[in-house]
Amino acid sequence: MDRFDRIFALHQLLSSHRNPVSRQQIEQVLECSRATAKRIVDNMRDYLNAPIEYDRARNGYYYARDSVYGEMYELPGVWFNASELHALLSVQQLLEEVQPGLLERQLAPLKAHIGELLKAQHSGGDQIGRRIRILRATPRSPGEFFQTVASALAQRRRLAVHYYKRGEETTSERELSPQRLLHYRDNWYLEAWCHLRQGLRTFALDSIRKARMLESTAKEVAEQSLRDYSTGAYGIFSGGADKTAVLLFRPERARWVAAEQWHPDQQSRWLDDGRYELRVPYNQTPELIMDILKYGPDVEVAEPEELRRLVAEKLRSAVDIYPDD
Repeated sequence: MDRFDRIFALHQLLSSHRNPVSRQQIEQVLECSRATAKRIVDNMRDYLNAPIEYDRARNGYYYARDSVYGEMYELPGVWFNASELHALLSVQQLLEEVQPGLLERQLAPLKAHIGELLKAQHSGGDQIGRRIRILRATPRSPGEFFQTVASALAQRRRLAVHYYKRGEETTSERELSPQRLLHYRDNWYLEAWCHLRQGLRTFALDSIRKARMLESTAKEVAEQSLRDYSTGAYGIFSGGADKTAVLLFRPERARWVAAEQWHPDQQSRWLDDGRYELRVPYNQTPELIMDILKYGPDVEVAEPEELRRLVAEKLRSAVDIYPDD
C-alpha cells in the first residue's frame, strides 16, 4: 500500500467512525509502522488541510467538524491514487503536446491540483512533463474557432459556419448540428449533421472560415447511426465500406506491417512464400492510396483491379518526374 492509498484508507477510517480511532487500529488498517502512521497523519494535516485531532482522554484520532456548518471533512477535489494521478498528468501533457494552448485555461486548475497532490506524496509529479516526448506528423492548426465549435458541441446548439473545401476551392455557408469532435492523424475534425446536405458530414476545423453558435437546439443523431457513419470506411472518409483491398507485402516489410492496424475489420495472413496478405475494407480511395504509396516497392495491390490501376498510375506519374538523363 503506497502513501496515497494509505491517506485514502485513513480518510475512510476516520469518516466512518463516530468515536476516535486508536493508533493501533490505524496501523493495522494502513498496514504500516507507528512512525509511518504518524507521517501520514502529518501529511494530511500539512498538505490537505485535514482537521485531524487527537483525543488524549480516549486515546484516538478523529475529524473535527466544521465550526460554522458542522460538516465532515472531505478530501479535496477528485481523489486518485498515485498511478492514476501520474496517468492523468500524462494525459494532460499529451493534450498540451498535441495542440499547445488547447483548453489550457480550463485545464490549469486541474493541473495545479494534481501537482499539489503529487508533491504531497513526493512522487516526482513535476518530472513528468519532461519525461514525455510526443512527435507530431505535419499537424494543421485547428483554426481560431475551436472553442466556438467545442462550446456548441457541449451545449447541444447549432452552428452557422463558412466552410472552405480545398479540393474544389469553394466556400459554402452551412448550418450544422455538431455530434462529435475527432482528433485524427494530428488534426481536428467535426462530425456533424449538415442541414444544407441533410446528412452526416465530416468537417476539418482548419477549413472553417467563420463560426457562430446559434440559439437553436442541435439535431440529435442516434449513436448507432454515428457508428455506422464513421467505422465502416477507411480513415477519415465516411460511409459503409463496399470494397476490400488485398495488399501483399514483401517479407522484409511484413514484420512491421503485421503489427499495424489499418482498419478495425481488417483480415490478414502469412503466405507460404513469406509475404504478408492484408485485406482492408474501404469505400473511397484517396487516403488508402496514400498509405499504400508510402511503402513503395514493398507492397503490391492484388485486388481489386481498379485500385491496382490507380496505384500504378500514381507510381508511373512519380517516375515521370525523374526522367533518365
